[in-house]
Amino acid sequence: MDRRGADGGHAGLLNVIDLEATCWDGQPPPGAVSEIIEIGLAVVDLDARERVARHRILVRPVRSRVGAFCTELTGITQAEADRGVSLARACDTLTREHGAGARPWASWGDYDREQLVRQCAADGVPFPFGRPAERAHTNAKAVFTEAHGLRRRPGMARALEIAGLPLEGRHHRGVDDAWNIAALVLRLAAQDAWPGSC
Repeated sequence: MDRRGADGGHAGLLNVIDLEATCWDGQPPPGAVSEIIEIGLAVVDLDARERVARHRILVRPVRSRVGAFCTELTGITQAEADRGVSLARACDTLTREHGAGARPWASWGDYDREQLVRQCAADGVPFPFGRPAERAHTNAKAVFTEAHGLRRRPGMARALEIAGLPLEGRHHRGVDDAWNIAALVLRLAAQDAWPGSC
């Protein structure tokens, strides 16, 4: 739990989200769809310019399974995913314990926002970050690309190289990726390139 509680009342707090989902080397098996299996969250205090908390929520898939390719990529096994919570409970946790809907949030690119919107709609789960989904969301990849004058939007690992920052933890583990994206957000804020950081 971060130091300032769950109500999102501290104006300088930003939730950085990174999702991992079931995936395959090629097409999914018949009837399977890509589903969230991990929600990684890093809390950034933009006023203090520091990362203040990190959290991991494992989510149990119901229309797909975690195969060998997905485990190799994310490190998450089917047995771990089976111990996860439902998407509804994960979203409730984001809202109640981590200020989702009250705080602005960011992710690396639009995949995470679009996946969460799509899966919440499919499962009949209230979207935890409020409506519309775009309102409080910042695409950190787009901000980084513009701030560095790049022609193409880099992946997170490449962005860390460009920024001269280390890759902390395991790439494609949601909680570690969120922590690394949070470091990139802070670097952008230090350059007055993050929206509202000037």
